[in-house]
Amino acid sequence: MRTTLLLTVVGADKTGLVETLAHKIASAGGNWEESRMARLAGQFAGIVMVTIDNARADQLVSELRALETSGLQVTARPVSAPSTITSGTRVRLEVTGGDRPGIVHKVARVLAHQGVNVEELESAVGSAPMSGEALFRARARLLVPPSVELAEIRTALEALGGEFMVDLAPE
Repeated sequence: MRTTLLLTVVGADKTGLVETLAHKIASAGGNWEESRMARLAGQFAGIVMVTIDNARADQLVSELRALETSGLQVTARPVSAPSTITSGTRVRLEVTGGDRPGIVHKVARVLAHQGVNVEELESAVGSAPMSGEALFRARARLLVPPSVELAEIRTALEALGGEFMVDLAPE
């Protein structure tokens, strides 16, 4: 029998972090199945889904926690095996607008009210091409329930006012 672990990984970014993590997982007989990782503000952060034989899970968790002495904090959480059945439509959302506090909250509130699940979210602030003002950009991958039309979501997002440009399209 196998256990599925969801790992969270955080530490100061440096070369070799992914290799060190992958080595520990492979050495314990674990299988690295899925991950999302990024470097932000000089820090490395990620989530990794690993499967491993039940008998070796505690050993792996112990070895991963020992990485803390090298500055890499790893937490492990047992989770149910992921479901391959999803109900709804996968949609890509892009939001662009002048940066100000609360943009993510406003958009997330609209999506939650519609019953839309945010599966992935990536955002950044940069300079607007002509004015040089702070420009907020976000890209998200959404799962829209079958009972919700894309037009409903678009209307709800547009109701936020002329603050943002919104692009919403099926994947």
